[in-house]
Amino acid sequence: MKIQIYPPIYIHQIGRRFTQEDALTQWDNRLFVLCDGMGGHEKGEVASQTVCQALEAWFQAHVKPELPFTDDQLKEALSYAYQALDQRADDASKQMCTTLTLLYLGNNGVTAAHIGDSRIYHIRPKEGVLYQSRDHSLVFDLLEAGEITLKEMNNHPQKNIVTRAMTPGVDKRTNADIIHITDVQPDDYFFLCSDGMLEQMDNDELVSLLTYKRTDAEKHEQLMAITSTNTDNHSAWIIHVKEVTKESGDEALVNEESTAAFNAINVIRKAQELEADKTAERARQKAEEVERAKATPPPPAKKKSLYKAFIFLFFAILIFLLALWMLEQL
Repeated sequence: MKIQIYPPIYIHQIGRRFTQEDALTQWDNRLFVLCDGMGGHEKGEVASQTVCQALEAWFQAHVKPELPFTDDQLKEALSYAYQALDQRADDASKQMCTTLTLLYLGNNGVTAAHIGDSRIYHIRPKEGVLYQSRDHSLVFDLLEAGEITLKEMNNHPQKNIVTRAMTPGVDKRTNADIIHITDVQPDDYFFLCSDGMLEQMDNDELVSLLTYKRTDAEKHEQLMAITSTNTDNHSAWIIHVKEVTKESGDEALVNEESTAAFNAINVIRKAQELEADKTAERARQKAEEVERAKATPPPPAKKKSLYKAFIFLFFAILIFLLALWMLEQL
């Protein structure tokens, strides 16, 4: 499989922050990396730049584009990046960390890997989002567990808590989620972005923008305009597939998008089904309550009659006593 792309486009904006903690790099129009140094940690910008530089250097030294790219190679590359982080860490920056998104376009398809809440999208015109990397975040964990809804996730006070990141220290290393994408077609888009990119844009708006009939330069300008008031650092790679040539042996390649447990589209779909089931259950319970209310018999007529008779007798006695009193006064 040979994947040719149009000239890649990137966005790299500081937002309203004092430092730029996002970093990105690419090699040979095949490797694309985007990292977001974690806000609130010391030297987040050092962590993101270190990982980007280390991965680019490792790929240049070890990857031959004419050969299949393997998961073992990717793990070696990530190990090299972790070692580079260890070397840069000191007492002042030992807590620095970064997210990671990585995309490699090889002759055996696309390899995508991520750690943290920066995202990778695979978008196809007329079909929408085929793959969205599942955020390693507290709110996504809660959503998947059924403890919050999609609406609650978007407004959750702890939505910025990341559960996985690249951090110095052998005992702190976390694995990347890796997926292989072999269903690649001309005019597909791959979009890598830091979380700051999505402050004012949801999936539907992103799909609409990338698949509308404009030039890539115009789409880039529109993305820049939409995100011009974002407060956070925001960066992205826009990778537009130009042509895909099938080769002998491609039929044996496996596309993992539809089955991957960490495809956020699958997680979101299950959450929507769970919400629909809960809504249907609440409606059923309400209907049962209404039916029970209808089936409850009214108070017996006899009790109502006795009550009326008691009231009549009370007033009759009262009038009788009042009449006696008036006679005595005469």
